[in-house]
Amino acid sequence: MIPVAAKAVDHLAHPGTGAGVVPRHVAIIMDGNGRWAKKRFLPRLAGHRAGVEAVRRVSRAARAMGIEALTLYAFSSENWRRPAEEIGDLMGLLRRFIRSDLDELASENVRLRIIGDYRRFAPDLVAMVDDAVARTAANTGPLLAIALNYGAQGELAAVARRLAERALAGELDPAAISPDLIDRELDTHDLPPLDLLIRTSGEQRLSNFLLWQAAYAELLFVDTLWPDFTEAALADAVAAFGLRQRRFGGL
Repeated sequence: MIPVAAKAVDHLAHPGTGAGVVPRHVAIIMDGNGRWAKKRFLPRLAGHRAGVEAVRRVSRAARAMGIEALTLYAFSSENWRRPAEEIGDLMGLLRRFIRSDLDELASENVRLRIIGDYRRFAPDLVAMVDDAVARTAANTGPLLAIALNYGAQGELAAVARRLAERALAGELDPAAISPDLIDRELDTHDLPPLDLLIRTSGEQRLSNFLLWQAAYAELLFVDTLWPDFTEAALADAVAAFGLRQRRFGGL
């Protein structure tokens, strides 16, 4: 595990950390499904299927640890560049996940949230996602946010367009645009501030994920391929978070 130091955000999620401190909001870039399959001489679909199993165990572990919000990067706005067959496989896995796991999420009092423009997906899948979100909307427990057709640059551009339109309409004084106002316009406006962002597979970049939200989050890059990421790996990440000194710009 390779911890990377980061500074902290102005809107405090935790004024400090220490052993036993649990981050309120954890986000994960789930990377390495293809390499996991390649190492085993399996098709990429097998890696994605194993990745879905990792989603199940990690989301359950996050709930057991008391993490309030877990955000998973499932399909980026750049993933449309992949072969059509692989995109179709990913959409099929999403359908299967909703059918097989929605009952558990609902019974566990989990609130499902989607960030990103998932309405670009096939109409039947959009309807499934809408139904899943609606079914869990009244739940009061942990948040599971899934990033679908999400890209942080596109998210920020959309916020800029909306604020510019309001300013042109005379509804908003441009001088009133502040970081807090932008924060309230983001897809994640109803999630806790991001405390910890994990990327699996050894790559050390954000890949257009939660760029604004991660400004002062703690970053952790681990070598483990996503299908091999376990409950123990998440516990290790949370323990590493507890050792960080988060000064939030202060001393």
